[in-house]
Amino acid sequence: MNVPAPRRSLRDWLVDFCLFASAVAWGFLTSAVRIEEGAVPGVVPVWLFNLDQLVGVLGCAALWLRRRWPTGLAVTLVLLSAYFEMVAGAMLAALFTVAVHRPPRTGSAVFALSLLTAFGYVLLRPEPGVPGILLFLLGAAFQGAATGWGLFVHHRRRLVASLRERAERAEVEARLRVEQTQREVREEIAREIHDVLGHRLSLLSVHAGALEYRPDAPAEDVARAARVIRESSHRALQDLREVIGVLRAPVGELPQPAFADIRQLVDDAERAGTRVRLRDEVAKDVPDPPGRTAYRVVQEALTNARKHAPGGEVDVRVTGAPGSGLEVEVVNAAPVSGDDGVPGAAGAAGAGRGLVGLAERVSLAGGSLEHGPTADGGWRVAARLPWLS
Repeated sequence: MNVPAPRRSLRDWLVDFCLFASAVAWGFLTSAVRIEEGAVPGVVPVWLFNLDQLVGVLGCAALWLRRRWPTGLAVTLVLLSAYFEMVAGAMLAALFTVAVHRPPRTGSAVFALSLLTAFGYVLLRPEPGVPGILLFLLGAAFQGAATGWGLFVHHRRRLVASLRERAERAEVEARLRVEQTQREVREEIAREIHDVLGHRLSLLSVHAGALEYRPDAPAEDVARAARVIRESSHRALQDLREVIGVLRAPVGELPQPAFADIRQLVDDAERAGTRVRLRDEVAKDVPDPPGRTAYRVVQEALTNARKHAPGGEVDVRVTGAPGSGLEVEVVNAAPVSGDDGVPGAAGAAGAGRGLVGLAERVSLAGGSLEHGPTADGGWRVAARLPWLS
């Protein structure tokens, strides 16, 4: 099936003109040699010489259609070359075109046909004083050179197209990797929003619930609860501003806490009314990756303790050393019930999702997380993190 050729570029016009000029030059050269040798009207009759020239002119003119019908034109010129010699230049150009623009199998088939017509030309128009085998080999050499050159151009174009496609595919893959990295960073930001804002908002919920549950509380307790609500609200707004600033950037991260910030976390929980006992048995500074994960473990555990075990005491214990790993254990007692208790949020929507995300975070850090109820009705969260020496 022949497909209409695309619009020709300036380079295509130059190539077409060069092939056309070469075919015309071949015809003129053949005519001049015949006239100079005196083959006309001796060996070649005048009528045949004139017809040969006419066929050669038509063959050269037909080369301007080679891009539209390369195979058909090549077969036609190859068949004409079995008897007419001045069309040989156009036939060679057609062989080159088929080899370039059609599959190698098609080019090889047309080349094989040209060898048969070359043998037929030797039989139909023998040259006096020139061995037929020599004439055949000379024609086969020219036809093989034209086909071989075309096959070289064909494979070179396929190679260039393959390299270009590979480069485009690599560019697309690189862009996808960048987008994936951005998505992963934004997912990390979502986790930070959950951890940080969940911690702040739990403080607000506890103290707002206390004010609602004990409207007759002493003025000192009301003032302390209001102060915690105000500070937590202010910090929550600051966290939101930081989140918005990060989301506006192509890629970024929220300010990350460190292991040393666990003390501040415990102090905030104590000011919020949670009794916390911290046992820090780590003598050496903890590096950022495990230290940051340990901070998140303590933060999530304290948040859950305020939500589900209000009034209960929390025991935070951190141990470890380089090479042996870092262990974090947070155990909270059972919730306190009675007139002084504050309603919790055990039935809040999304309960338990924080531990699922925390387990994923610990797993990504190369550690393991355990959590579950204790014998006295409390809750235990324990994480073991790698700490390379």
